[in-house]
Amino acid sequence: MKKFFAEFKKFISRGNVLDMSVGVIVGGAFTAIVNGLSNFILKPVINWLLALMLGKGSLENILTFLGEPAYKLDANGASVIDLANSFYIDWGSFINAIINFLLIALVLFIIVRTINKINEKNSNLLAKVKKGMLTKEERKALKAQGKKLTAENIRAYLEEKDRLAKEQEEKAKLEAEEKARQDRLENPTTEDLLKDIKELLKGMNK
Repeated sequence: MKKFFAEFKKFISRGNVLDMSVGVIVGGAFTAIVNGLSNFILKPVINWLLALMLGKGSLENILTFLGEPAYKLDANGASVIDLANSFYIDWGSFINAIINFLLIALVLFIIVRTINKINEKNSNLLAKVKKGMLTKEERKALKAQGKKLTAENIRAYLEEKDRLAKEQEEKAKLEAEEKARQDRLENPTTEDLLKDIKELLKGMNK
């Protein structure tokens, strides 16, 4: 029993469980915000536009009945459609679901886009900071040159290091190209042999 509670404590203390709990709570609050934005701001605007275009201003009134609708008497004795016993397509609810989906997608897109931009800026800043920092070996090398660890000397040292690295990279690239050329000369392909034969025939014709 003690082992069981120990494992349970370990389970609920995990970071992903806590993150999931926070996500569920925030997600519920976020859903309420989206529903409020849809029901209290967007739907009234859509209803107003429907009233201007169609003469009726409610998404709930956009229904397509399958067959004859059922009727019932209201409190005033008037005959009204009994939606509970009628078969119909509720276009209004469908449009409302689409609005909610687009709202959630739009807000999530804005949130993710903002977070990605912040992370990108942080990564660039961190890269710049790291670029301006010297390792222990680099500090020793700079001191061995008889230079103090000033901002100017560090910048000059890093610029020289970048220049040497680029030269080394260019040298390695040229060596690789030369090695590839030598390998091709020693092991010519069929295309190379055909070119040589073509050049030889041109020389003989002259």
